[in-house]
Amino acid sequence: MLHDPGSYSEPKIYTSISLTEREKTVLRRLGERIAAIAALGVHAQKAELWRSLNDLESKRPMVWINEIPWHEMNVNDELTVQCEHPWARDLETTLRRTIYQWNHMPADMVVSDHIACPLVIHSTDFGIHEDVDVVKTDEDNEIVSRHFHIQIASIEDIEKIKMPKVIHHEEATKASFAMMQELFSDIIGVRKEGQTHIWFTPWDYLIRWTGVEEAFIALFDDPDMVNAAVERMVDAWMVELDQFVEQNLLSLDNNNTRIGSGGYGYTSQLPGVPFDPNQVKPHNMWGCSNAQIFSEVSPDMHWEFAMRHDARWMQRWGLTYYGCCEPLQNKIHLLKRIPNLRKVSVSPWNDYGKILPELGGDYVASIKPNPAIFAESGWNPDQARRLLRSALEAGGGKSHIEFIMKDISTVRYRPQLLWEWSEMAMQLVES
Repeated sequence: MLHDPGSYSEPKIYTSISLTEREKTVLRRLGERIAAIAALGVHAQKAELWRSLNDLESKRPMVWINEIPWHEMNVNDELTVQCEHPWARDLETTLRRTIYQWNHMPADMVVSDHIACPLVIHSTDFGIHEDVDVVKTDEDNEIVSRHFHIQIASIEDIEKIKMPKVIHHEEATKASFAMMQELFSDIIGVRKEGQTHIWFTPWDYLIRWTGVEEAFIALFDDPDMVNAAVERMVDAWMVELDQFVEQNLLSLDNNNTRIGSGGYGYTSQLPGVPFDPNQVKPHNMWGCSNAQIFSEVSPDMHWEFAMRHDARWMQRWGLTYYGCCEPLQNKIHLLKRIPNLRKVSVSPWNDYGKILPELGGDYVASIKPNPAIFAESGWNPDQARRLLRSALEAGGGKSHIEFIMKDISTVRYRPQLLWEWSEMAMQLVES
């Protein structure tokens, strides 16, 4: 995500990068390990399985772990960062996490045969920073409890939402690419990478400014204000996307890029046509949307205050993904109104026996097993296995399923539980 309503920090811009020989050695050794992993033939096999899934020709369910509590994962200093330069520390962290996940919980992970050099792109925020009280149970955990102070209370306040401006810091991109070439050119390829998949979620932002309870009350008491606020947010995202296109900053995501709140984007149906490899357009890519705050909102209101607005955004993409944490089992008839929809989030709060037959073989069911199993004092692998089996049985052999273990707030500093879950899930889907 390029902007965060809770962030006041300026982007890190390095127009020149100077590393010590020790830092270069650390990064080169990690690059060598990435290259060795990427050279394994299994990645092409896994990519083909993901492609079959997303083309609705799945060979078996797929498994991936995401949103990992990395602060609880370090074992034998595998994640201990050794570099001092901030740019090098960020790169080292990315490489170490990739290697760690491959070593301990790969599931159907695919490691690229190159190292990405992201274009240094900054998008300004929406003009409002959240005013929030935070409560933490673990100082090292990014997952916190928030109480939002209201900044949008009337239709007049909607003008506070500003249109973002996208800036590509080309000199900073050149500096990053030059250093990465120096580090890795004889080890593994380096590719510049623009903005890939965009996490589009108007309601995740709006409730930070309106308050959660206040937003729900406004659905009844001030529907005009709510519709105007959502429309303004969609406008802001569209203005941002137009700038990505105009500045040629988009990159394909039909690869091992995460799509929506689910798995990888491999598919033979993208980039589609027309396609110019020198300028990627939205219709060559995946889009997504969600309104997870609407878990208990009626289907009619979900359409009125979310989906019908989202449609303007979603129609710009080649294929789309819908949903996150919100249960959608009673709203499939609404999703079927999205013509380019391919993947649907199936959070733990769905009834598998209802939603999977509804999705049938027409969509990928992006199933999110409940991560609360890792937060309990004891570990019950049989319970974890039953949760997966219940989904497979409900699918009846007709569903196209990906199991995405995500939203893992904690494993209570027992990283081995995720390793065991990965192995167990793979044994189950491969059998």
